[in-house]
Amino acid sequence: LIGLFIMLIPFTIISILIKLTSNGKVIYKQKRVGLNGEQFFVHKFRTMYSNSEDTTGPVWAVKNDPRITPIGNFLRKTRLDEFPQLYDVLIGNMSLVGPRPERKFFVEKLEKKFPYYGRRLSIRPGITGWAQIMGDYDTDLDNVKNKLKLDFYYIENISIWLDIKIMILTVWVMLR
Repeated sequence: LIGLFIMLIPFTIISILIKLTSNGKVIYKQKRVGLNGEQFFVHKFRTMYSNSEDTTGPVWAVKNDPRITPIGNFLRKTRLDEFPQLYDVLIGNMSLVGPRPERKFFVEKLEKKFPYYGRRLSIRPGITGWAQIMGDYDTDLDNVKNKLKLDFYYIENISIWLDIKIMILTVWVMLR
């Protein structure tokens, strides 16, 4: 709640920039798979043009992705697009730290490809996590394999101190 209050002015500025640079809603809602495989809506600032997957279906973002708006590119690089997820933390769907929630379409594919992928679903997903600060955006299966190893490291070593370290490093990644 404090985080949402602190971010009120940046949220307002970001919302205006999104509205001025592209059509569509400011906040993007998407179903994701969370704790114990339960689906929930995650909230993010919209970084892509509206209806960007209508012709392709679910696909991972790639470098220089034409679906991403200019302001969306900035929001993704600075990770500011994730801040509306503080609401998801407030209502209990997410935690501040944990593995990133993924869409059901990808979870089903990844569970077939990687043994024990579903183990990520044994803890509440997070806005940030060890895989987010140590890895890159998922663009292919090699990225997923590396992030999966990082998620398992987090799950096996979970502690308040690791969470604090991840939150501090997240700020560093955002500023960098």
